[in-house]
Amino acid sequence: MLIPVILSGGAGTRLWPLSREHHPKQFLPLVGEQTMLQDTVLRLGGLGAGGPIVVCNEHHRFLVAEQLRQIGVAPTAIMLEPVGRNTAPAVAIAALAALQSTAGESAMLLVLPADHLLRDVAAFCAAVRRGLAAAHAGKLVTFGVVPTHAETGYGYIRRGAGEGPAYPIAEFVEKPDAERAARYVASGEYLWNSGMFLFGARRYLDELARFAPAMLDASRAALAGAKRDLDFTRLEPADFARCPGDSIDYAVMEKTHDAVVVPLDAGWSDVGSWSALQDSTPADANGNVTRGDVVSEDSSGCYLYSTQRLVATVGLKDHVVVETKDAVLVAPKSRVQDVKNLVARLKAEGRSEPSLHREVLRPWGSYDSIDAGSRFQVKRLTVKPGAQLSLQMHHHRAEHWIVVSGTARITCDERVFLLSENESTYIPIGARHRIENPGRVPLHIVEVQSGAYLGEDDIVRFEDNYGRTDSDH
Repeated sequence: MLIPVILSGGAGTRLWPLSREHHPKQFLPLVGEQTMLQDTVLRLGGLGAGGPIVVCNEHHRFLVAEQLRQIGVAPTAIMLEPVGRNTAPAVAIAALAALQSTAGESAMLLVLPADHLLRDVAAFCAAVRRGLAAAHAGKLVTFGVVPTHAETGYGYIRRGAGEGPAYPIAEFVEKPDAERAARYVASGEYLWNSGMFLFGARRYLDELARFAPAMLDASRAALAGAKRDLDFTRLEPADFARCPGDSIDYAVMEKTHDAVVVPLDAGWSDVGSWSALQDSTPADANGNVTRGDVVSEDSSGCYLYSTQRLVATVGLKDHVVVETKDAVLVAPKSRVQDVKNLVARLKAEGRSEPSLHREVLRPWGSYDSIDAGSRFQVKRLTVKPGAQLSLQMHHHRAEHWIVVSGTARITCDERVFLLSENESTYIPIGARHRIENPGRVPLHIVEVQSGAYLGEDDIVRFEDNYGRTDSDH
């Protein structure tokens, strides 16, 4: 059985301000209507694969579950990493889980990052089918992208002699400078390292036992001590934390004698920067890629993205301008790789913008902080049909709720009552309270908070449908 393993742990800092730590690029619709995670899963439809095993950060668990639900895909498992340990341990956890599934010893893993773009799905599926014979024969397959230009941002794979479709790997090469990249592409022997793999679950674990036994032991212990939490599997934190961190390439593929590469020509991109995203998107006659409310005058070669407000440019050339509700990025295309340095600086200054959007998604819906000042904050809450917030209280703030549309069932200490459109209520400091949406349409509420402290950590939860604790905001 072919089981997709979707690695969804990336932070996507180079696509800030659209991609944030708590809502990174794999959960965004960057190149179409579906998010990158959804596109990754949907392109597997022609392969007859089983439900995916998704490995992700525990902060992203509800995003993963909701986005899979939206496209009607039931995962085999959603594995939650308490800390990041790179791709080799993540795949080890997935391989161990696959062996425990109905597939058992026949489990074949197709390992895919959640945030890559593939324009030609048919070509991708054909490449996977070409790799299956080698994987069934005990080989560890990676997919090497046929290069279209001398790219310095990717690692390369030099393929050895052979008849294909799976070639021996002569060597893995780190990201080259421009001169070496040009030589690699001109030789025809080199492929871009895509970070996608295909191999038997047992075969991968056997090689991991040879080359990184401590990693395998820690992964086994972390899965053995894991706990179920709703639809999620929480790995045992202490065991996973002691697991050595390493990539599949370093831990296994560069050391095994059974690594092979299948060439892939399918319009691939890792969408690792704003310039890469621009190159992956159709442009207008002036070479501009625009999205949202954008007006450009005498501008060319630009990527212009608006989420809320009008973005207007005059005489701009080869620049990136990205507008969100709480931040605007302006950078020359030649410097977009340095956005990650900007994000690191913002984090060092203790700002929230690297981690959170102004509108924050929650398993019950979302809230948007639309205004704030001394001792007050105004939010717009959207509660999904049938959803409810936790039963909670605050030590330092009171809240006023006004229903804009929909119907709310309100709990305030011992009282439970309904509020309809244009009605409001007051929640005193220290009162146990909850909002529920008993209706079939989204519930929209304006919340006015007032008090000495308005932080999200001023929450004491008594009941929660989503298994969250006081520290899980």
